[in-house]
Order: sequence, then C-alpha cells, then structure tokens
Amino acid sequence: MHVWINGDQRELGAGASVLDALAELGAPSSGVAVAVDGEVVPRAGWADTRLADGARIEVLTAVQGG
Repeated sequence: MHVWINGDQRELGAGASVLDALAELGAPSSGVAVAVDGEVVPRAGWADTRLADGARIEVLTAVQGG
C-alpha cells in the first residue's frame, strides 16, 4: 500500500502500523510525535494503529535550542 510520510510517498506492506512507518522512515523511537490523517496517535498505540492505503502520516521530532 502507498502512504505519505512527511509529504513523501512511501510503500508499506498491507496491514502496516504506525510503528512500521517509523521504521521505514528511520525515525527514533523517542522524542517524536506522530499524527495520522490529522489525528495524534499516542505512543502506546503506535504498534496497534493500522494504516490505510493513502494515509498521511506526519512525524515531528522535538528540537532543543535556545
């Protein structure tokens, strides 16, 4: 299936989860927030939240500065 991760189209296997999308992106498992189709997905739900074909996933990384 095809999904959009941070604006880039990616291909994932059928039944892929948010956790699978993060692995495809190479994102760290901490310091990030994820939204699917505009809805925030709590970290505890990443493995259980299945993605639909055409889903739009936004992965935000916390940045420290001053």
